[in-house]
Order: sequence, then structure tokens, then C-alpha cells
Amino acid sequence: MDAFSPRPPEWIQNATHAMGFCCPACQETPLTAKRAWLNRYAPVTDSLHRRRWQEFYECQCGSIWWSWSSDRPPSPYQKDEDEFRRGLI
Repeated sequence: MDAFSPRPPEWIQNATHAMGFCCPACQETPLTAKRAWLNRYAPVTDSLHRRRWQEFYECQCGSIWWSWSSDRPPSPYQKDEDEFRRGLI
């Protein structure tokens, strides 16, 4: 299964929209998901003209859910954009 395939897999058909970036059934994070598919071929633009896309996951508990990429919590490894802009990094 290719997470970046241009064709949506059949298993996402009944996915539930998760309001947080975790499984709505058991609250597990995507790190424990059995499968993932990113719908990067149909991005949506938000009010600040940033692109976001749907991320679909099949959880270990069997629940299939999706959330917007913009709902993903910040990575502890990502540099702070404000510090970058101010030249602190």
C-alpha cells in the first residue's frame, strides 16, 4: 500500500472525520496505525492560502479515520517559523 498513491484505496470509503489528530474510537496517534493514505492530489486552500490535505488512517483498533494535515500537532523536530524569520536559527 502506497501512502502517496494517486488513487484512493477502498478501505477509506467509510472513514470518520476525527476532530483531534487521533483515532476517535481509542485516541491512538497515527504512529500506531496499520495503514495510511494521504490525499495530496486534491488539496484544499485555507483562509491564509496555505494548502492542506486529508490524511486517512486505519487504526489498530479497526477504526478508519481522517483529519486535515493542518490539524497535525507540530513536530518537536521542526524549527520554529518565527525564530527562523527573525534570524535566530
